[in-house]
Amino acid sequence: MPSLIDYTVDDDLYTVGSRLDVYYPPSKRARFSSLVASSDNFDNENRTTSIEVLPDECLFEIFRRVTGGKAKMSSACVSKRWLMIMSSIRSAEICKNEDVEMIHDNVNVECESDGYLTRCLEGKKATDIRLAAIAIGTSSQGGLGKLSIRGSNFVRGVTNFGLSAIAHGCPSLKSLSLWDVPFVGDEGMLAIANDCRSLEKLDLCQCPSITNKGLIAIAENCPNLTTLAIESCPNIGDEALLAIGRCCSRLQSITIRDCSRVRDQGLAGLLLPACSSLTKIKLHGLTITDFSLAVIGHYGKALTTLILCGLQNVSQKGFWVMANGRGLDKLVSLTITSCRGTTDVSLEAIGKGCSNLKHMNLKKCCFVSDAGLVAFAKAAGSLESLQMEECNRITQAGILSALSNSGSKLKSLGIVKCMGIKDHLPLDMTMLSPCESLRSLSIRSCPGFSNSSLAVVGKLCPQLHHVDLSGLVGISDAGLLPLLETCKGGLVKVNLSGCLNLTDRSISTMAKLHGESLEVLNLEGCRNVTDASLVAVAENCLAMNDLDLSNCSVSDLGISVLSFGGQMNLQILSLSGCTKLSDKVMPYLSKLGKTLVGLNLQKCNSISGQSIELLVESLWRCDILY
Repeated sequence: MPSLIDYTVDDDLYTVGSRLDVYYPPSKRARFSSLVASSDNFDNENRTTSIEVLPDECLFEIFRRVTGGKAKMSSACVSKRWLMIMSSIRSAEICKNEDVEMIHDNVNVECESDGYLTRCLEGKKATDIRLAAIAIGTSSQGGLGKLSIRGSNFVRGVTNFGLSAIAHGCPSLKSLSLWDVPFVGDEGMLAIANDCRSLEKLDLCQCPSITNKGLIAIAENCPNLTTLAIESCPNIGDEALLAIGRCCSRLQSITIRDCSRVRDQGLAGLLLPACSSLTKIKLHGLTITDFSLAVIGHYGKALTTLILCGLQNVSQKGFWVMANGRGLDKLVSLTITSCRGTTDVSLEAIGKGCSNLKHMNLKKCCFVSDAGLVAFAKAAGSLESLQMEECNRITQAGILSALSNSGSKLKSLGIVKCMGIKDHLPLDMTMLSPCESLRSLSIRSCPGFSNSSLAVVGKLCPQLHHVDLSGLVGISDAGLLPLLETCKGGLVKVNLSGCLNLTDRSISTMAKLHGESLEVLNLEGCRNVTDASLVAVAENCLAMNDLDLSNCSVSDLGISVLSFGGQMNLQILSLSGCTKLSDKVMPYLSKLGKTLVGLNLQKCNSISGQSIELLVESLWRCDILY
């Protein structure tokens, strides 16, 4: 069929959608159309012939014989009616002739099975018109493999028709993500289930019109489903999960969040049949009880990652039974957030029952104290990473004892916003063993953590490479210097942002002791750091590639020294809020710019806009914020 209008393929496939206005769904393939004019309406003197007088059924038969991507898109651009009819044609309904002209088109049809194209529609761009255009246009470009819809047009939002168009035209679809699309319901999901049987990943968030019926259809028709996420879908519950567990034997990852109809029965039905393949479970804000955790502990034999958050109906007994179910031998990562049942007893049981646990993350576990932490550290022999946030019963003594009893595998420790940490407790260092394995230490926003605590941690952890002390307003040179002097491994990344009381003494010492290894240094907000620190950095830190001096007291002189720092290969430099810098710093920034890929000059009020514009022109390879 010859092209009706000039058309150039657009990768985003928004050309069709932008040229069409409000969409009117076509009638089903009726055998008769009201568009056929009667003989009385024809004027013999002005008689014209037009394809538009044909009923939808005839147009359907014509369009399913149109071959080639350009011809299809050109036809779809003619009118909304043509676009909607073409988008209703399934791949199986496309005629495949044997003449020479069809050879090229057969190749295009075969390419649909590849499904490597990705499309994402957000907000106002998410309409049925655009989905129909995507369905038609991607068939000649390898087939649509991944579709994400984020939000929906308020007036002409995505409906079942748009999703059905994708289903008809994109049988190669493997990943579908629907967020905040209230007008898509079971009809659209049934279309996806019937036509997109290669679907592997499904993500549903805030889809109130999708019920168990739609998800059951997916389960029964998409056996290759490996990843399923359901969030804030009030009409999806146990019945759907039972179908998923029964039909989707390849399911590896399941996420369920804030779904009020999901209870113990659904989770049990999901786990029992699929226990051989399910490796990741994330449960958030559900009304499940101890029974569900018992099922996980007994049947989760393939689980490697488990995330439990906001399970208010689960008690200490549930966690204890889960840990002692002898089914979590392969569990590697466990995250528990805001669960009242997490106590010292349950934490110790987890340490003993999960023999291969390497990563433990505790957030807002208000009933965990030092006793449980130390017992867990002793029992978890494979533990490599321990992260705690807002666990306010944990004190300085508990952290130090846990470090001393963590064995020889712990590599990373993170403490965030733990308000129970204070310096008033006496410590007997002779009773503590050093943790030679620890490489990364992060203690952030703990106001009670100050100099004496930091000095003790430095002695216990002599092989640190990464240190993050951001937001510790209580530490000064007196606490940081002992840590710098006891670190034997050579610091690589250091974050001291918000440490208001640190001075040039600490930074200069760090540069001299660890200059050969130091690559990343963040001094944002360290108002007592001046040009003296930059002199030490320029002389010693030849491996430095990322330096943040935001809101520090550095001047043009310090940057000039930095620019003559020998073989420095600085790539990221942040000078935001450095009010002492002026236009005189421009030549030095130009010199540094030979290696820079990122430069932040925001809130440098003493540098003129004209100077910055000239710098932007000269450093065209560098991303400059101003």
